[in-house]
Amino acid sequence: MIDVMKMFKARMYMKRNEPFLFSWHAYVGYELDLFKAFDRPMTKFDVADALQLDKDLLNQWVTVGVSIGHLKEMDRSRYKTWNAWKLPKPKGDNSSGVLLKEMMELHIPTLLSYPDMMRKQNRLHYDEEKHAPTVAETSRLLEVLALPKMAKRLKDTQAEAVLDIGCGEGGYIKKLAERFPNTHFTGIEISPSVTKVAKKLTKNNSNITIENADLWKYKPDQPQDMVMMNNVIHYIDLKKRQELFNELASWLKTKGKLSIITPIAGDTDSPPFANVFNSFFSSFDNLYRLPEREELAEWGDRAGLELLNIQTVIKEGGWYVVHYEKKS
Repeated sequence: MIDVMKMFKARMYMKRNEPFLFSWHAYVGYELDLFKAFDRPMTKFDVADALQLDKDLLNQWVTVGVSIGHLKEMDRSRYKTWNAWKLPKPKGDNSSGVLLKEMMELHIPTLLSYPDMMRKQNRLHYDEEKHAPTVAETSRLLEVLALPKMAKRLKDTQAEAVLDIGCGEGGYIKKLAERFPNTHFTGIEISPSVTKVAKKLTKNNSNITIENADLWKYKPDQPQDMVMMNNVIHYIDLKKRQELFNELASWLKTKGKLSIITPIAGDTDSPPFANVFNSFFSSFDNLYRLPEREELAEWGDRAGLELLNIQTVIKEGGWYVVHYEKKS
């Protein structure tokens, strides 16, 4: 009976982890542009030769791809990308593949370090420069999903001056700046390498200014009609979050708007990813847990900000846009 139970449990865990194979295969295909390479029927040899890849490992990747339906075997030992609608687009096309990249290269390795961290009672250290480009690209994808909500807020506000804190590569404010040419957008970004990309991307937009700056050392030249802060709160120590809200409120005109994109801490009824995010952030000595809804309302109220509403961006991941208005 014991052996039967062991086999049952082993099979159960294999079955539960089967979805990981789809994510792993899609990640490899995205990272090496393999789905693009097999966009039309190709032999494994020709793709390996063209991309200078290990032939045996590519062969195994193709075999898995056929078995899970990402690839289809055609005639004359050629293979073609199949069910493309399920797969990430190529790089540089607001691809969902960047979420896979962040998950595979940052989130999963971190979570697998849990036993060692718990034994040693020691945290990892988040390397900002190493992960900044991937995280910035992920933020840009999330911001695309939030864009309609932010555009409506800008239209209702009729803002002339907008400040974006943690602007990443600048793609977000570039889209907004092109939609609202009479509004001037200032983006600040702490990473020098990401700032460089943002400046290059927005160099032809006369109503955008990009600055490499730490928000704790930054002061806008004038009161802002609207301040946006995207994917920044988890970098802020819990003890300094009220101070952060006070500072942001001081940058706003009366009736000015503050909009924050952030994951929000889940509870037992929340989707699993909303909860596991806190496990991820808690793994680093320089990242901090996610805010709770009650805290967001409290921090805003103490800073003289009225919480207007909380809108969903990605329910499965617990991502939201939180809107405030500065009280009179």
